[in-house]
Amino acid sequence: MPVCGMKRSTEAAWERAMKVQEVMLRAMAKRITWWQAAEIIGISCRQMRRWLRRYEEHGYEGLRDRRRGRVSEKRVALRQAEEVLRLYQDQYFDFNVRHFHEKLVAEHGIKLSYTWVKLALQGAGLVKKGRKRGVHRKRRPRRPLPGMLLHIDGSQHQWFCDHRWYDLVVIMDDATSEVYYAQLVEEESTRTVMAGLRTVIEEQGLFCSLYSDRASHFFLTPKAGGAVNHDRLTQVGRALNELGIQLIPAYSPQARGRSERGFGTWQGRLPQELRLRGVATLEQANRFLREKYIAEFNQRFSVPAGEKGTAFVPLRRKDLDLVFSLQHERVVARDNTVSFANRVWQLERSKLRATLAGCRVSIHEHLDETISITFGPHLVGRFNAEAVPLVTKPKDKAMELPPLRKATNYVASLSGLEKSRQKAA
Repeated sequence: MPVCGMKRSTEAAWERAMKVQEVMLRAMAKRITWWQAAEIIGISCRQMRRWLRRYEEHGYEGLRDRRRGRVSEKRVALRQAEEVLRLYQDQYFDFNVRHFHEKLVAEHGIKLSYTWVKLALQGAGLVKKGRKRGVHRKRRPRRPLPGMLLHIDGSQHQWFCDHRWYDLVVIMDDATSEVYYAQLVEEESTRTVMAGLRTVIEEQGLFCSLYSDRASHFFLTPKAGGAVNHDRLTQVGRALNELGIQLIPAYSPQARGRSERGFGTWQGRLPQELRLRGVATLEQANRFLREKYIAEFNQRFSVPAGEKGTAFVPLRRKDLDLVFSLQHERVVARDNTVSFANRVWQLERSKLRATLAGCRVSIHEHLDETISITFGPHLVGRFNAEAVPLVTKPKDKAMELPPLRKATNYVASLSGLEKSRQKAA
């Protein structure tokens, strides 16, 4: 039997050797050319000439793959492989593969390839294999300059690795993927979104447009799943419109792919970082995000912009406290009171008019939970949440005496008048 000379050959190796031999015999019989034989086997013509010489010298044994049965020189030591699996099970059990590989290199000095670590964890059943990719899609090009387009979105997740669910509100730049704002909140809402936008505008400046989903605090959607109504603005839409910022709706999660992929990274890293540092409260987590982690995240995942420069414009106006507030219109009653939120808000006498009765005023719910009432551009009242007026303390300068120069001129004018009367008499 022709296979008797082959040592420890598997069935697959034997089938391949038979195929190679069959093709080579057909080439020797001149039924096909040697070039065609090399193409059928999947090797180069030069390799085919080597195989022909090996076949003539050693027969079937010459066609066997000489690498079979030999231990690879790049094979990872068993002890090191066990150490990698132990570290993942004991300390990094909730890390994703990429995050775990970075920790191996940085913290433990284990410099194995990412592919080997991934295959080892999958082979041990410690992580699931990724699903196959779907149909081909083309990614939308980034904006060339920072500040041209910002993404805002929220992700609900168990960020503290327990039963508590919080929303992570993130504002990032489309051009660079730089995160300007990231905070954990009880729930993504009009107030939490306004707080994030105000922080970004105060720190970076005014930007051109904002890309968001069609949540009720961004847009009014008359029909579920349909187009948004650009004429009826929400509180967030009204604030951005006052600042000249365009609000763009996204009609599918795929349209927000850049921010959605970013949240996959956040969910795979932030809970583990909070656990390692023993962070267990909302205040501690937000302080950690502001003071340390956002900078680390940007250093790792932000990219250079396509062009030099910036589209951010310095902020000139100083009324962000009014812009980023929940605004409502009311008509002042005859007793100069305003009814709002099941409370009565008493307006004090104003220098603007003898009475504000019958006038239409704006009520502002500020982010610090105080209330202010304006008549046109004029502030006519400020209250706390219990409708108690907030009295501003008089400035020290108001208590000063008039300037000495004006008093001297006044006394001099009186003495001059007295002298003129004496002369007339």
